[in-house]
Amino acid sequence: MHMAIILGIDPGSRKTGFGVIKQQGRKFEYIASGVIHVAEHEFAQRLKIIFESIQTVIERHNPEQVAIEQVFVGKNVSSALKLGQARGAAITAAAVLDKEVSEYSARQIKQAMTGTGSADKLQIQQMVKTVLKLSETPQEDAADALACAICHAHTQQSLINMAGSKKTSKPTQYRHKRIS
Repeated sequence: MHMAIILGIDPGSRKTGFGVIKQQGRKFEYIASGVIHVAEHEFAQRLKIIFESIQTVIERHNPEQVAIEQVFVGKNVSSALKLGQARGAAITAAAVLDKEVSEYSARQIKQAMTGTGSADKLQIQQMVKTVLKLSETPQEDAADALACAICHAHTQQSLINMAGSKKTSKPTQYRHKRIS
């Protein structure tokens, strides 16, 4: 049975969420999560803290896979650029430690968690709590990061299942009866 430790990251220029799960087949186990708070620092310092904090999480939990939410460009281009830079710091932290990074849109993550791409933050938090059998609801940014990790696990499991079904399907064999 396939087992993997997955780090999910919900990047932000003020708060970056992270969540680590263990996936074994279709089962998920919570390992850790948290929020890296950087709002009170100058911007360059924020990026450094995000980079170092993600590296620390990776070194502590040694995930085989890293999943990160893609940037959504709304009306505020300046915010989107800052978010992109925070995301870049997190991706670079993973890349420096030779971790492969997969990217998912917010819509893909919501779809994987709730079955609809328009779920709200509270729905995501509740589904994360349910899927991981948590006693408390995780913080919003941590829940988003855990949801990203779960989305990645679902996507990888689907790919494994598709590959497995192609490999193991044997041509149908027919026995011919002689008709006399």
